[in-house]
Amino acid sequence: MAPGDIVRAASEEHDGYRSDVRRKSNREQRTRLIAITCVWTLALVGLVLVFPGRTAAQGPPVFTPSANPVSDAVRTLLARESKNLVASAELMPAEKYAFQPTPAQMTFGQLVAHIVQTNVFICSGIGSTPSPMTPDELKKLSGTDAKEALVAAIKKSFDYCSESLAKVQDSTLGEEVSMLGRKVGQSRAAALITIATDWTDHYSTAASYLRLNGLLPPTAQPKK
Repeated sequence: MAPGDIVRAASEEHDGYRSDVRRKSNREQRTRLIAITCVWTLALVGLVLVFPGRTAAQGPPVFTPSANPVSDAVRTLLARESKNLVASAELMPAEKYAFQPTPAQMTFGQLVAHIVQTNVFICSGIGSTPSPMTPDELKKLSGTDAKEALVAAIKKSFDYCSESLAKVQDSTLGEEVSMLGRKVGQSRAAALITIATDWTDHYSTAASYLRLNGLLPPTAQPKK
């Protein structure tokens, strides 16, 4: 190859390399821009979901200081999620309590029974109020029980959790708790976190079951 050809080939290769670098840089910039846009979009969607109906003119929610911020936050969550879960149990028709999206998943009736059992078991450790149901009664609770019985049971379980959480103070969150008389190796803080995440998880499941049956979940219902 002639020297001139070698120079031209090297120059073309270098130009091609620079072009590849520019394309890669542009792709990386676009990727970063998309990622940043997604983060901001998710943040804005999160604000809308947390504060539905709140406009910019209304401003941010007012912060209220609390001497027990953790337990107060769980009490607030309890008030909301108990309403949503009880309403879900009432909304699902009795003939649909046997519905399950797939054979591997719980029926709706089993979900309601599970919520009752979880509420009573964990809330018995959070507070000092005696349980409204014995361990044997909890075991006998079944997803095949009548809708009326399961709705009454879920209402009773949330009433019990409300009573158990009523006097909890953050100063006691480090204490070990017993659930239905058994040591479980957990602190009161761990119990609060567990029950709070359970409520949100249970409601998301109940909401999906309702939607699969053509029913709007309580939080998606038009405001009256």
